[in-house]
Amino acid sequence: MWAIVSWPCGCLRTQPYFTSLIIDVLVLECFLQAHSGSITCLDFSSNGKYLASCSDDRTVRIWSTKDFLEKEHRCMRANVDLDHATHVRFSPDCRTFIVFLANGDTIRVFKMTKKDDAFIFSAHEDFPIRHKAIVINIGIAETGKFIMTASNDTTILIWNRKGDVLATINTNQVANAYASVSPCGRFVASCGFTPDVKVWEVCFGKSGEFREVSRAFELKGHSAGVCGFAFSNDSSRMASVSKDGTWKLWKTDVEYKKQQDPYLLFTGKWSGKEPCRIALSPDGRTVAIASVCDITVYNAQTGAVEEEFKSVHPAVISDLAFDINNRFLVSTGDRVIRVFHNSAGYRAAIADMKEMLKKANTKGTKDRLQQQIKDAQKALDAIYKQ
Repeated sequence: MWAIVSWPCGCLRTQPYFTSLIIDVLVLECFLQAHSGSITCLDFSSNGKYLASCSDDRTVRIWSTKDFLEKEHRCMRANVDLDHATHVRFSPDCRTFIVFLANGDTIRVFKMTKKDDAFIFSAHEDFPIRHKAIVINIGIAETGKFIMTASNDTTILIWNRKGDVLATINTNQVANAYASVSPCGRFVASCGFTPDVKVWEVCFGKSGEFREVSRAFELKGHSAGVCGFAFSNDSSRMASVSKDGTWKLWKTDVEYKKQQDPYLLFTGKWSGKEPCRIALSPDGRTVAIASVCDITVYNAQTGAVEEEFKSVHPAVISDLAFDINNRFLVSTGDRVIRVFHNSAGYRAAIADMKEMLKKANTKGTKDRLQQQIKDAQKALDAIYKQ
């Protein structure tokens, strides 16, 4: 099947490897093209203004998210000298980013200095080499207190910003499939060969000194190894996807120090194949799962398939993420970043607010909800008109 898509220049072309099976509206907003090599990782800044991408072309590109709705998409380039980056992550202040070097097997820090309307990038001293296996992900805590690196054996390292290892975690999961830092900056989680997701709290004292890494809770319920997981923006929800053919939504805002376990909110079915990736929208209303080259978007509360896209990229999807404001879903697996409108998120938000409106008791609450519904519907209508 061929689909008609709108390219950044505004013209219409037939695109043989992008197909929507459920489509009355065009949800693909734009293509971001600047890399000359395969893109390996994407990361949105915490202020929502920028998207970072790294590639085996030895560059990191910084894109302005406000340009996603424009015909032209500007980006700034940082060169990774004598190497290339496999992962990239913004610091909380959005003035620094870190990359993991493919050949150097370590972290390199880049500082972003703004001059006029552009940034100047300067690389700083690399961290020492500590991992003995391939690194599968890195992360920076939103608090800025620690950096995480995880390899595909059973090792997770917790670093300070100076490059000193604070703690080593043995996940005991035979082989790590994925690991990340929670958006709140308190937790580190991992999944692997075992049918669970393990979550640890990285603890600091009142004066900011590192204390310990302690087990917080586990997500238990899958019957086979977990391929990946994702947090909502406030870390109160998590989604996981497993080789058992299910994805699950969890409530993780629990009193784990009192031995309270996370609540399983929903179990959905998926029939995809590995390798796969999962993304949870910041508000926890939408789940997206990438399976090889395809993407399926679900309503997180009902499990309904909202959109299904086949052969989004000609290569295996290497990264999938929602932006911090719930507006976009981005994916990559080749030299191009595809930006989708999160139309499913708008529909889920409208449905939620309509239910809340039925239960509202005060005029002020009703007026506020009605305005929010109106604003969300207006945004959704604007997507439909494109």
